[in-house]
Formats: sequence, C-alpha cells, structure tokens
Amino acid sequence: MAEKKIGEIRAQLQATADGDLGDFIREYETDDRAGVRSLEEQARKRLAKLEAEIARIESLRIYENKYADYEYICGIDEVGRGPLAGPVVAAAVILPKNCRILYINDSKKLSAKKREELYNQIMDQAVAVGIGMRSPQRIDEINILQATYEAMREAVGKLDPQPTLLLNDAVTIPEVSIRQVPIIKGDAKSISIGAASIIAKVTRDRLMVEYDAVMPEYGFAANKGYGSAAHIEALKKYGPTPIHRRSFIGHFV
Repeated sequence: MAEKKIGEIRAQLQATADGDLGDFIREYETDDRAGVRSLEEQARKRLAKLEAEIARIESLRIYENKYADYEYICGIDEVGRGPLAGPVVAAAVILPKNCRILYINDSKKLSAKKREELYNQIMDQAVAVGIGMRSPQRIDEINILQATYEAMREAVGKLDPQPTLLLNDAVTIPEVSIRQVPIIKGDAKSISIGAASIIAKVTRDRLMVEYDAVMPEYGFAANKGYGSAAHIEALKKYGPTPIHRRSFIGHFV
C-alpha cells in the first residue's frame, strides 16, 4: 500500500474528531517523516487540551455530585440586570445526571459563536429548560432585583418535571419552596448554572438583535442594550424607546 502524502495526512487530521485523536496518533506514531512528526505533535496537543477540558468539566460537577441524591437538579441564572434597555432574562436548566457537555462555562467567558453552539447542545440534551423575562416597564415598576426574582420564578415554574433542588448563581429567590443552594460565581463553578447562563444570554442577545432591526439607531445588536458610548449618544440624540428602562437613563435624558 502506497505511503500517504503529508497533505493527505494533514487533511485527515483536520477531519479527525476529538474523540478519534488517539487512533490518529497510533496510526502515525512510527512514521519518521518530519512532516508527519509535526502533525502527530499537533494531534497530541489537541488531545491534551481535550483531556484538560474533560477534567475541567468534571470539576464543574462538584455541586451536582454533592447533591446527587436529588432527582432533578436545576441550575438558574439571569442576564440583563445592568443594561439601559431590554428585558431581564432568567433561565432554569435541568441537565441529565450524566451530562458532560464540553466547554460549558460562564457565558461571559465564551465567544458568541461558542455560545450558539452550546445553546443548541444544551437544548438538545437537557431534561427541561424554562425561560422567564421581565419587561423594562416591570423593572421600572418594582426595581431590577425584584424583576429578576420574578423572571427566575417564572423560569422555574415552566419546568416539567419540576426540580427538586435549585443551584442559583449567588442569590436566594424569595417565595420558592424548593430547596435552594446559592453559589457565588456559580456560573463558573456549576455545569447546571453555566448551562443556564448560556441559555439566558443567547435568548436575550437574539431578542436584542430583533430590536435592532426595528430601531437601528441605538446599535442594540452590538451593545445588547448596555450603555456603550454610541448607545448613550443615540439616546441623547433620539430620546428613549419603549424598551429603555426609564429608571436607568435619568443621567442621560
């Protein structure tokens, strides 16, 4: 059988899934060509990164393992407490007991592309996902913290099955009878909360892109309602929109 050319082996490596890297390395570990040695080293580095990520995900399961006796463990997180415009969005996610979705993390630490990829994986694999939102008008009426609590209660209420334990990012939600475990910076410490942070972030970002199509002057697709310099300038020039939080923009208009 003719020896494969370096270009063919390079294409093979590019097409090799992470889970098959070991097979690639074994196939070429005795090939002495310098180009093949370089490609094998690339494969080994990819494999080392994969193994490190697997270990990181295991470390994110510390709370899920600690409370493994609870049948349905739900992670809860929110996004949008700080923007000048748009709703606050909460997500509640119950993952399968054996869930090991790689690269789940605090949504702020991920690129938009990676968040979208993970959103699809989480929605495909989750036992249940609930979304809750509160409008800018409701935020102005009862304040952002109480609106966040309402959004979280709504998200939990939409879950089927209902959770038996809640892992929350930092807060304890009032008026909820289910046991709660607040975790400081939980979106970077719990796979369930991390998953919820991604679902909430992608959901809200998509909504702000839709608002941008209707009100392009404010740059909502780029700033997601946060107070960027361009957003504040547009707010001063054009005035507030129906999705601006009146209680947040008093310094600007």
